[in-house]
Amino acid sequence: VQLQAFGGGLVQAGGSLRLSCAASGRTVSRYHMGWFRQAPGKGREFVAAINSIGDSTRYADSVKGRFTISRDNAKNTVYPQMNSLKPEDTAVYYCAADLTRPASIATMYDYWGQGTQVTVSS
Repeated sequence: VQLQAFGGGLVQAGGSLRLSCAASGRTVSRYHMGWFRQAPGKGREFVAAINSIGDSTRYADSVKGRFTISRDNAKNTVYPQMNSLKPEDTAVYYCAADLTRPASIATMYDYWGQGTQVTVSS
């Protein structure tokens, strides 16, 4: 499966962004999807994940209550809606896919898209 993330940009603190991850290739609806981020000088951090049919989600404590992940399998797309953004949310955001489970560990994912930069100014 091929993944492409887009929708990043520059936003002021308190603002919102909606990222998208478009998937193509094999039956995308079979895949659990995750989002991770990586800030300069830091490791890749789990953000959110959603199961293949979209009825189960999980979030990192740092984004819980501010971010919402959803998916539209008819459009093969996953959307993290990011609200109340903070400067510490600044990072490159990556989407990932796996057949096994909507994990919070990056190494569990077999497929990755290129990142999209999110910058939150204070």
